[in-house]
Parts: sequence; C-alpha cells; structure tokens
Amino acid sequence: MFNRARLKLTLWYLLIIMLISISFSMVIFRVLTSEFNRVIKMDKLRQQGINYPPQKTLIFFQNGSDDMARGVMISPPHIEVIDEAKQRLLHILIGINLLILGFSGAAGYFLAGRTLRPIKLMLDEQRRFITDSSHELRTPLTALKSEIEVNLRDKNLTLKDAKKLLGSNLEEVNNLQTLSDNLIKLTQYQRNNNVSFEILNLKTAINDAVKKVNGLIKKKQIVIKNDAVDINVKGDKQCLTEFFVILIDNAVKYSPPKTTVLITAKKSSRRVVTIEVKDQGEGINNEDLPKIFDRFYRADKSRSRTDVSGYGLGLSIAKEIIQKHQGSIKAISEKNKGTSFIIQLPLNA
Repeated sequence: MFNRARLKLTLWYLLIIMLISISFSMVIFRVLTSEFNRVIKMDKLRQQGINYPPQKTLIFFQNGSDDMARGVMISPPHIEVIDEAKQRLLHILIGINLLILGFSGAAGYFLAGRTLRPIKLMLDEQRRFITDSSHELRTPLTALKSEIEVNLRDKNLTLKDAKKLLGSNLEEVNNLQTLSDNLIKLTQYQRNNNVSFEILNLKTAINDAVKKVNGLIKKKQIVIKNDAVDINVKGDKQCLTEFFVILIDNAVKYSPPKTTVLITAKKSSRRVVTIEVKDQGEGINNEDLPKIFDRFYRADKSRSRTDVSGYGLGLSIAKEIIQKHQGSIKAISEKNKGTSFIIQLPLNA
C-alpha cells in the first residue's frame, strides 16, 4: 500500500512539474517563432522591392586611420536558415523537457518517500498496537473462558469451588480493567491535550508517589530513600505524581526483597533538574534497553505476569508524560547490578 501511494504521489508531482515546464516551453517557442516570422515577412517585402527594413552597411576602419576601408551590406537571414533554427529550437525544448521529466521523476519519487514516511511509521505503529493489544486482551479472556467452561462441565461443583472461580474471574477482570485504563491514559497523553502547569515541589510529588506504592513496598520490604533536594518546578501535579508512581512501582517490582530504591534530584544547571531512580534489581540486557519505552514491551520475557504484573505500558506512559513537560528520560543498566532511570526536567517547562 505504501509503495502504491508513493507512486501515485510521484505521478502527481510529475504532472504538476511537466505542466509548468511544457507551458513555459510553449511560451518560449511561440515568442521566438513570432520573431522568426517577423524576419521572414521582412525578407519577403525586400524580395518585392520594398526595402524594409533598410539594409544596413557595417563600416569599420583600418589601422586607426580616418579613411573608410570597407563597407559590408547586412541583409536579413534566408528563410531556410530561419526554418532550420525553428526546428533546432523545437528539438532543444523537447530535450530539455525530457531531462526535466527524468530528473523530476527521480526527485519526485524521493520526495514522495520522505513525505509519506511519517504516515508509514504511523500506520506501522497502529498495526503493531492493534496486534499487541489484541494479544494482551486474549490472555485474560482465554483464562476466563477456560475456567468458566471447565467449571460448568463439573456436575459436582460446590459453593466453595464456585466462589474460588468467581475470585479468579474477578482477578482477570481487574487485569482487563488495568489494561484498558492504561490504554486510555496513553491515548490521552498522545493527543497533545493541554496539561495544567503550576509551581510544585518536586520532593513532595515524589513522596506522594511513594505513598501510592506503599502496599507493594511493604510487601517486598523495600527501602525507599528519597534524597531529592527541595526544588520547585513548573508542571502538572497529577501527571508528575503518576510519572513517579510508574518509575517507583517499576523499580520495586524488579528489585529483590529487602533492597533499596534510591531517588535523587538536583540541579544540573540553572535551567535543568536531573532526577535519578535507581534500583538493585537484575538489570536489563543491552539489546532490550532501546525498546523498554515501547508499548507492551517487557524486557524480562522469562517471567510470567504472575511474577511481575503489568502489560508493558507503564514506561510508555512515563515517556509521554515527561515529553509533555519538555523533558527527557533514559535508562542505564548493568546486569545483576540494577537499573537507573535518568530524567532531565526543565525548571521552567
């Protein structure tokens, strides 16, 4: 589809360029031809004895003297010469238009590719999104269907077993709700909708995020060390709190029990604050690092969702949030030594 659209756009480029080129060529040919016809008309009048325009005499002098050495009569060119000039002019204009056609075709094909590239990337991303989301939706739906079908065929199903089934089904429904909520959040951030900027304290936003992840922190007995300095930034409080919730939740999930997650924030220049969230987890492979911000990407493929919950949307949402604040985020990781997320946020976003 992309190649077909590229060819169509190239043909439109060619059509426009060649219409302009041929139009100019026709104007040039008409103007010069009218001049040639005027010369032929004057030659015919001269042959009829009408000296129009009068023949001119070219006079030049020899050796710098004032004596006239010679006079040469200048007459209009012969009709055959003018006809030949017309043919040469026509051939030259045709050749020029053919060169323009070839050059425009190559240039148009290149420019069409450059023009359609963002659309191609968007379509590829859309296809991948549909495929990935369908796959993620299929997992809980399949689990729900299988459990229900198995228990419906069980003639000796007890009330205890039914409650256990409903509890398992509720867990899968919660997973579906989490997935749909994250998809809605990601879509909202990608729409470039306006965020409400205000002056807020960065350390307070981090503490609010820690409180929201407190249940998982206590469960794994993780120590959160917040060494962020007291800095005020301009941003959306709800968005930045959610951003830190995602990063802290991610750090806690992939950290061994009874380890420490270190959070630092300090001014790296007069206009930029640098924030780091560092865990003591297993780390991320180098080949996975460039992809961890992609939607539905989970670097640790060996773990099932029962070990580490989530759908691989958190870091994608975090990246969208930080881009809304004109900042940047990157990950640095070393195997078996933990992962650090480095965030740079302008003080006046």
